[in-house]
Amino acid sequence: MRVLGVDPGLTRCGLGVVDGTGGRQVSCVDVGVVRSDVDLPVDRRLLVVADEVERWIARHRPDVVAIERVFAQHNVRTVMGTAQASGVVALVAARAGLPVAFHTPSEVKAAVTGAGRADKAQVTTMVTRVLGLAEAPKPADAADALALAICHCWRAPMMSRMAEAEKRAAEIAKAHKARLAAARKEREARGEPESAAMRAYRAADATRRP
Repeated sequence: MRVLGVDPGLTRCGLGVVDGTGGRQVSCVDVGVVRSDVDLPVDRRLLVVADEVERWIARHRPDVVAIERVFAQHNVRTVMGTAQASGVVALVAARAGLPVAFHTPSEVKAAVTGAGRADKAQVTTMVTRVLGLAEAPKPADAADALALAICHCWRAPMMSRMAEAEKRAAEIAKAHKARLAAARKEREARGEPESAAMRAYRAADATRRP
């Protein structure tokens, strides 16, 4: 699986491509940073990001794009720029027919370093070690993009299993309710009263519904 990790931002948008070869084995394909001039209007800066992400997708043909999920910060202006860049990247990926996965900073840090509160220096150190790089990727946005890609490579199998388990559980629940409905119709057709246990079950089921 080839993953394009994106650490969204307007001033600096980190991009990192990683190949997952199974298990914990990952390798770096490419890494870089998109920069836009702070003097440009926001729409032009977003266009710079979008154009470069399109080029990276065309060049490396990833299977999925992993983006850092925007979270609350004290600097509202920074949050807005990050959210705008994140949305543009997701749109570019969708137009290329690629699935998009979002990971929180703590998920990425925990996956790469084992600690959800790790600082940027620790993340960079572990990314360099895991990928066997000769030198640490700079700036930190580049290292963060690689960390996102690594995180997705390692978390994707688990996420897939969880989704499959949830789907299977929903199918079993649906089939079970269908059998109960059929049994109820048969009982009503025979004029038999509903048992106390069945009434209790239906009452409990109703309270669980959203």
